[in-house]
Amino acid sequence: MKYQRLKSIAVQVHLAERVRKRLIKEGALLKGYKIKKDNDYVYFPVKKSTTLPKGVDKYSVVNKAFEKKEQHICSYKELVSLPEELKQELPTSYDVIGQILLIKLPQSLQHYKKRIGEALLKADTHIKTVCVIDPVRGELRTRTIDVIAGEQKTTTIHREYGLEFFVDVQKTYFSSRLASERKRVASLVQPGETVVDMFAGVAPFSIMIARYANPKIIYAVDKNREAIKLAKTNVRKNKVLDKIETIHGDAKDVRTLIPCKADRVIMNLPFSAFHFLPYALTLIEEKGVLHYYDILSEGMLTERIDEIKTIGRQNNIKLTTSRVRKIKTYAPREFYIGMDITATTMPM
Repeated sequence: MKYQRLKSIAVQVHLAERVRKRLIKEGALLKGYKIKKDNDYVYFPVKKSTTLPKGVDKYSVVNKAFEKKEQHICSYKELVSLPEELKQELPTSYDVIGQILLIKLPQSLQHYKKRIGEALLKADTHIKTVCVIDPVRGELRTRTIDVIAGEQKTTTIHREYGLEFFVDVQKTYFSSRLASERKRVASLVQPGETVVDMFAGVAPFSIMIARYANPKIIYAVDKNREAIKLAKTNVRKNKVLDKIETIHGDAKDVRTLIPCKADRVIMNLPFSAFHFLPYALTLIEEKGVLHYYDILSEGMLTERIDEIKTIGRQNNIKLTTSRVRKIKTYAPREFYIGMDITATTMPM
C-alpha cells in the first residue's frame, strides 16, 4: 500500500456527502486517493493549490496520510499510441496460456506490434511474454510464433482446475479456452470406461478425465513427438500415471495402436477431425460416445452433421448428435464447434 500525507478537510459524518459533491463540482477534490473516515469525521484530500469553495472553507484543514488507489486499466487499447484510424482494428480478444499471451494482428498493425506488446504487458502484470501468432497448421498443430514483448520464451506452465500443464506454445497445440469443456467432458465419463484421446497434445483432456473421473484407462495419442514428451511430463506432474498411457503415433493407425475397444473417443483436431472419423469408428464395438470438435461457419453446421451421419452409415454405425455447442469464436462468422455424438453399431 502506498500512502502520502496530503492537505485535507475534516467534515462531520452527516455532512460528508453534501460536501463531497460540492468539492467535485468545484474541481477541488484530489482524485486517486481513498477517502478516510473515523467515528466523527470524513477526511477529503483536496488540491494543494486550490482555494476552497465558499462554504467549504469553514471546515478544519488537516494533514492526513491517504492511501493511493490502484489504477485499473480497462483495456490495453488505452495504452497504445496509434493513428486514430487504426485503433478500431486492435483485437478485442486474445489467448492467455500460463504467463504467455497469444494474439493475432492484421497486416495493418504489424508495424506497431512492439507498441501493442508493451501495452499488453502493462495492462496485465501477470503476463511475462507477448507473442503474435499465425493460425495452427497441419496434423502436428504447430504455428509460427513471433515474440514481440517481454521474455524471449515459448514455454510456460498453465494452471486450471487444480491441474498444471507444461506447454510450449511454439511446438505444441494448447487452448486455454477449452478448460470448461475439458471439465464438462470429464464429468460425463462413467466409472470403468476406456477412453481414447486421439489428438491428445500435451494431454489436458486426458489428465482432466483421469483426475476428475474414474476411467479404467485413457490412451493419449499424438503424432507430435514434442507434444507427447510434454504429455508424459504432465501425466507425472499431475500424478495420474496409473490412469493414462501416452502413445506417439498417427491417429490413422489408432486401431493398431490401441489394444482394445473404446467407450469414449475425444477428437479435438479442428479443421481435420472430420477426415479421421472412419478411424475413430473402428474403436467402437457396440456403443460409444465421440466428443468431436470442428471449426465451421453457421451455414455449414447442418451440412456437416449430415456428412457425419453418412460416414457412420458407411461404417455400419448409427451416429446421433445429442448436443452441439458453439464453444468459442474462431474468426468472424466462424465458430469452434463441439458435438457429443452417440455411436451405435447397427445389426448386420
